[in-house]
Amino acid sequence: MVSQKVLLSALKQHFGYDSFRPLQEDIIRDTLAGRDTFALLPTGGGKSLCFQLPALLRDGLTVVVSPLIALMKDQVDALCASGIPATFLNSTLDSTEARDRFRGLYRGEFKLLYAAPERLLLPQFLETLAKWNVAQIAIDEAHCVSEWGHDFRPEYRQLSKLREIFPEAPFLALTATATERVQNDIVQHLALRDPRRFVASFNRPNLSYKVVPKSRPLDQILEFLKTRPRESGIIYCASRKATEKVAEKLSQHGIDSRPYHAGLTPKQRADHQDLFLRDRVRIICATIAFGMGINKPNVRFVLHHDLPKNVEGYYQETGRAGRDGLPSECILLFSAADVVKQTSFIEEKSDPDEQRLARTQLQQMVHFAECSSCRRCELLRYFGETYPDDNCGGCDNCLSPRQTFDGTQAAQKLLSCAYRIRQKNGFNFGLNHLVEVLVGAQSDPIRRWGHDQLSVYGVGSELKRPAWQAIGRELVRLGFLRQSTEKFTTVELTPEGLAALKDRRQIILTKPADIAEKKTRARRGEIACDEVLFDKLRELRRSIADERNVPAYIIFSDVPLREMARRYPTTLVDFGQLPGVGAQKLRDFAQPFLQEIRAHLDDHPPIDFSHE
Repeated sequence: MVSQKVLLSALKQHFGYDSFRPLQEDIIRDTLAGRDTFALLPTGGGKSLCFQLPALLRDGLTVVVSPLIALMKDQVDALCASGIPATFLNSTLDSTEARDRFRGLYRGEFKLLYAAPERLLLPQFLETLAKWNVAQIAIDEAHCVSEWGHDFRPEYRQLSKLREIFPEAPFLALTATATERVQNDIVQHLALRDPRRFVASFNRPNLSYKVVPKSRPLDQILEFLKTRPRESGIIYCASRKATEKVAEKLSQHGIDSRPYHAGLTPKQRADHQDLFLRDRVRIICATIAFGMGINKPNVRFVLHHDLPKNVEGYYQETGRAGRDGLPSECILLFSAADVVKQTSFIEEKSDPDEQRLARTQLQQMVHFAECSSCRRCELLRYFGETYPDDNCGGCDNCLSPRQTFDGTQAAQKLLSCAYRIRQKNGFNFGLNHLVEVLVGAQSDPIRRWGHDQLSVYGVGSELKRPAWQAIGRELVRLGFLRQSTEKFTTVELTPEGLAALKDRRQIILTKPADIAEKKTRARRGEIACDEVLFDKLRELRRSIADERNVPAYIIFSDVPLREMARRYPTTLVDFGQLPGVGAQKLRDFAQPFLQEIRAHLDDHPPIDFSHE
C-alpha cells in the first residue's frame, strides 16, 4: 500500500499540485493495487492524472488507448514538459521517428505509451506490445465503446482482446460523460473484472449556461464577441457550410477565426487546430468533429450556433470550456426551425430503432433549451444526479428568471384541439397540424380530414404559429401532452391534460427569453489579478511556447499565470508554491517569469488583493 505522503510528494514533484481533486486519490490507489477501475470524471476533473501518476510509481509501461492523434501529441508534450518519459505511436511519425520510439520502448525508457485502438489491435503490434512489460492499460474516452454513447467507435468494442494478452494488467476505463446505460456497456464490452466504479458529480460549477432565441445569429455572435475581446472560444455549427460562413464573417470583422470540419484536408484541419491551440487564432468555428479530448484549458466560452442532437453531445461540447476551472460561458442559440431541421435529418435514417432513439434524444435537448427552470438542475437530472438547490446562480433562468403569465386560455385551446381531433378521427396528429387548425390554415390535410369543421378551427388566430408551437412544447414539458417518438411524431392528451381541460385548471406558462445579449455580470470563481502583468506573462508564455514548438498552455495554464499576477512571486521558493509548478517547470521556466515580474514591479506598484 502506497502511503499518502508518497502520493502527495509525487503529485507536487511531477505535476505541481499540493492536493488531489475529488476521487483522484481513490482511483489511483485502486489501480496501484491492481484492480480494474471505471472512472467517470467531468471534463477538467483530472482524468489523465489517474493513470499518469500510477505510471510513475510502478515498474513497467502504461498503455493509454486514445482516439485522436491530436490528443496523444497534446498529452505527451505536456508530460515531457513536466519531465515525464512518455511517447506516442501514430501515422504522423516518419519511419526514423517511429524506429527511435520503438527502440526506446524495447529499452524500457518510457513510462507511458499513447496509441489509437486501430494500431493496438493489429496482430503484429500486439505481438510486439507483449514484449514491453505492460503494467497497466488505460482506456480514455471509454464512452466510445457504447453504441448508446454520443461518439461510438466500433474499434473500441475489440479492446477486450487486450485482456486476453495482458491478464495481470489492471484496466482503467475513463470518460467524462456516460449515462448509467453507457456505463454498463463500457464495463461489459471491455470485460472489466469486478471493477470499482467512481462517478463524480457531472456538475461543472465554473460554467454558466444560457439559451438565447436565435435571431440574426451572425450579428448576435459578433455582439457577444465584442464584449470579450481577448477571450478564446469554440463556436459549434451543424454543417460544414455554416462553419465556413461564420468564420468568414468573423474574419471580415477583424476577429481571428478558422473553420474546422471533415471536408477540409487533414493538413488544413491540423493547421487550424494548431493555430487555435497556440493562441494565434482566437475562435474556431467547428462541427462536432472538433474538440474531443482537446486539452486547451483557457477556452472561455462555447457557443452553439445550432441545436445539438442530444444532451450528451451538448454536455461534452460545453465541457470543452473552462477546463482550467476558471469561469467560462456556454451559450446556445435556439430556434424552432433548428428542431424542424434536425427532425428532417432523423427521417433520413433507415433504421426505425435509430430513428426512435434520435427523436427521444432530440425531445430531451429541446426540453433543455426551452425550460424555464434551472438549467444546471435539468442537465444534471439527465445524468441521474440531483442538484441540491433550485437556483444555481450560474444560468440565465436563475440569474434572470423569465416572466410567466396565466396561459390557461391558450392552453385550453390547444388541449381542446388535441381532444377534438382524437375524438373525430380516433388517432392523434402532430403538433404542427394542431397549430395549423388553431390558426385556421387552408391546407389540404385540414380539408381532407374535415378539421376545418371542428369548433376549435381558427380559434387561435390571435397568435402566430411559432408562439403556438412554443406553447405546445411547454405543455409537453409540463406533462399535459405526450409526444410520440415514431416516424410521424404525434401529440396526445395525457390523463393530467384531460383533467386540466375538463376542470379548466389554471396553467402558468413562460414568456420567451429576451433576445438582447447582455454582458454577464462578474463571474464567480474568477482569480482577480493585475491584468497588465497578466498580459505581459501571456506574451512571455507564448514566446517560450513558440521556441519549444508547443501550445502555450503546455508551459503554464491561465491559473498559475493569474496567480503570478496576483501574488507577485520574486524568489524561486515563492514561485515553487504556485499551483501547476512542479520540479521540472521550476527548473525550466522560473527565471524568465520571475524576471518579467520583477521588471513589472520596477514600473508599477503591486495591487493589494487581500481584501477580496
